[in-house]
Amino acid sequence: MMISLALIVLSQPSSSCKPSKNVNGIDRIEKIEIPFRLIANVIILPIRIADSREFRVILDTGMHFEGLLLYNLDPEDSVTLDNPVEVLVPGAGRDEPSTALMADSMSFYVGKLECKDQRIIVLQNNRMEGMLSEGVTGYSLFGKYIVEIDYERMIITLHESPFTVDSSWEFIPMTFKTNNIPWIEGTVNVNGEEEMPASFYIDLASPDALELLVKEDMKFRLPDSLEEAYLGTGLSGDIYGQTGRIASLKLGSFRLEDVTTSFAPADVRSKQDNADGIIGSNSLRRFNVIFDYKGCRLYLKPNTHFNEPF
Repeated sequence: MMISLALIVLSQPSSSCKPSKNVNGIDRIEKIEIPFRLIANVIILPIRIADSREFRVILDTGMHFEGLLLYNLDPEDSVTLDNPVEVLVPGAGRDEPSTALMADSMSFYVGKLECKDQRIIVLQNNRMEGMLSEGVTGYSLFGKYIVEIDYERMIITLHESPFTVDSSWEFIPMTFKTNNIPWIEGTVNVNGEEEMPASFYIDLASPDALELLVKEDMKFRLPDSLEEAYLGTGLSGDIYGQTGRIASLKLGSFRLEDVTTSFAPADVRSKQDNADGIIGSNSLRRFNVIFDYKGCRLYLKPNTHFNEPF
């Protein structure tokens, strides 16, 4: 089940994210490791607020501001927000935005990492009911650190900048448009005829390998064999489209073949202008990955999952 969040919050607080002090009182570290779980291809992090239990939270490149969004909390969960205000949180889907309570300048822990001066949002509806996760975070890590994801060891390593990457990695330039969501260029071969250049943004909250956006000016012709499908739920409701396969997806020099692909209406699935598609976790988990937002680079290295069939 796809989780399509595409969070939009207009104002952003000044904030910081740094490791909690060790016994010597030192804040700065060269790196910190955080174990994660992989559920339906999506990275799940352990997150706590004060003395709460651990929440199952998705690491999401679509979360483009520092903070934490929570949903599906049990009635006995006690998350006290400081001076909360009511907000609307839009996202993928055709319906109205989700209602939520929001507080600024709070803290939460990702493993042993303390993120301070963060925005925390708690949904007040049941739109995400049935999800295996309980929230999302993203820019709190990506905006502060160079984030290395090892899908074989199931470890995320946060590096301080600058950080040297050896020659075994290949990099793809990343761009950031009107927000902090990463974009890359690639090519798709939909029907086995010709490769076409395409602009993608990366959505780690999507378990799909690839989503191509259906719109009037799309660059590709739809495959002949597609199935109608429920594609997932966003903060603005359910998403329906079609599923099928394309001949190949090329990222840098790496070609993924016979790729399972969702075809979603652009006006429902994506809030990003001029996107041809979305790269999801079922493609990226075939690599070990380094996100360097400050350096505007995505580093890829094929891992043992690279040749697994889709």
